[in-house]
Amino acid sequence: MNKVILMGRLTRDPDIRYSAGDSSLAVARYTLAVDRRFKRDGEATADFIGCVAFGRSAEFAEKYLRQGMRIVITGRIQTGSYTNRDGVKVYTTDVVVEDQEFAESKSVSDSHAASYHQNYSSPAPATAPAPSAVSADGFMNIPDGIDEELPFN
Repeated sequence: MNKVILMGRLTRDPDIRYSAGDSSLAVARYTLAVDRRFKRDGEATADFIGCVAFGRSAEFAEKYLRQGMRIVITGRIQTGSYTNRDGVKVYTTDVVVEDQEFAESKSVSDSHAASYHQNYSSPAPATAPAPSAVSADGFMNIPDGIDEELPFN
């Protein structure tokens, strides 16, 4: 059985590309920083794991996932190889995402993302919900009748 469950923070916004052809397929690539349970020399350590999502999962990542967010994914490990421009064979290991979900509330995620952006001097995400669209618990209010448009029905 090849099954992976990971919880970590996105190290950057997902990179989204679309395949060529009549029926283009969305492909999202992102890296999760997954904390290790033990500390090395008193400092926390993390593994940086490459993930790839296809189709609706990739479109979900493009629309909702941002640098610094904590998410949980399930998927499978996939290995591969290719020859780079220098003629050197490169081996790859990625997690192919089967399911992805938020692991914390939006307000907590936003505060972590803000500190992440300050520490690494990256610009904040350009789109943020209007304050009136967010309830007291930090989740966005979804209007009635929008169920057909949500990617996770």
